[in-house]
Amino acid sequence: MTEWITTEIDEDLVHGAVELERTPGGVLPHRLPSWARRQFADEYLARVESQPSGVRLIFRTRATAIELDLMSTQTAFRGGPVPADGKLDLYVDGLLVAQAAVRAGILHVVDMMTQETETQTGPSSTSSFLGLPASDKEVQIWLPQTETTELLELRSDAPIRSGLGRPRRVWLHHGSSISHGSTAESPSATWPAIASTMADTDLVNLGFSGNALLDPFVARTMRDTAADVISVKLGINLTNTDIMRVRAFVPAVHGFLDTIRDGHPDTPFLVVSPISCPIQEDTPGPIAPDFSGGQLSFHATGDPADPTRLTLNMIRILLAQVVAERAVDDPNLHYLDGRELFGEQDSVEMPLPDGLHPNPAGHRRIGERFGERVFGTAGVFAEH
Repeated sequence: MTEWITTEIDEDLVHGAVELERTPGGVLPHRLPSWARRQFADEYLARVESQPSGVRLIFRTRATAIELDLMSTQTAFRGGPVPADGKLDLYVDGLLVAQAAVRAGILHVVDMMTQETETQTGPSSTSSFLGLPASDKEVQIWLPQTETTELLELRSDAPIRSGLGRPRRVWLHHGSSISHGSTAESPSATWPAIASTMADTDLVNLGFSGNALLDPFVARTMRDTAADVISVKLGINLTNTDIMRVRAFVPAVHGFLDTIRDGHPDTPFLVVSPISCPIQEDTPGPIAPDFSGGQLSFHATGDPADPTRLTLNMIRILLAQVVAERAVDDPNLHYLDGRELFGEQDSVEMPLPDGLHPNPAGHRRIGERFGERVFGTAGVFAEH
């Protein structure tokens, strides 16, 4: 019979979260701090910031058996398919060695148009990893990227101690649902996770589905978060929500960058424009969901003839101009056209299944290209 050792889950073990909320049962990772969470009333953002994309437990141990108790909260859309179980990815010394399915203990069924929510509640779940090597090793457990995950208890058959196996640069990233990994096959298979693994960085992923909207509290969070390199991927949510016009966009981008620069004046900083998305290249939002085929898809409903509206092509032009102007006095600020990561030919080869999001192979392509072009020897994030 296994003699279990229980280890407290704290900030020394949890990487990629901005804050840990103490709960009656354990801890809940957040990707926005409590002061920022008080500055919005949007239930959708409240859900997605608590979904731990990029968050993982990292520790060293000789344990051959590890168990993790979780209370997972999943979101489904009324009229849409039932979501699959989330996954935990377990890495040993940098290699993926096991995965475990995570059954949702709480299910929110949301009406996408009204945001009315019905909640179904069940028990917590336990994920077990057995037969691990008995040698001293670094273990990483990546949490489900699209499920709010309360960490209840961590058990092992040998002591656990905090600490990275080797120092890593911190990569702070902000983006939309594509950065969040809403359609990735597992938490370490989102494109930022793939690029981070290639570059051996300590990822802090502030990708928020539907919410890369130049919010000031996000910029202040990034300003206050330690980082060695920073990237922001902007545009698609501003287009598909139709939340902003051309007149407001440019000063809002400047303000967003100004705030981040207040805390990171010289840090290498990359601004990335949207990947290819045919439905919004020249057609503004808002977008509308469609479940008529039994599967969620989107289409753009804006007027392409309105010059005040934001399209992806317009956003790319404006972002490139903003970065070029600022780079005169900020040589560590750079721009990358998102189509270099996933372009028109890629969208033909592997069409976006719902019209907005890449499939798992698309995530891998974006992540590998970002790893090569940004973190590679000729990239703006290359180690010197």
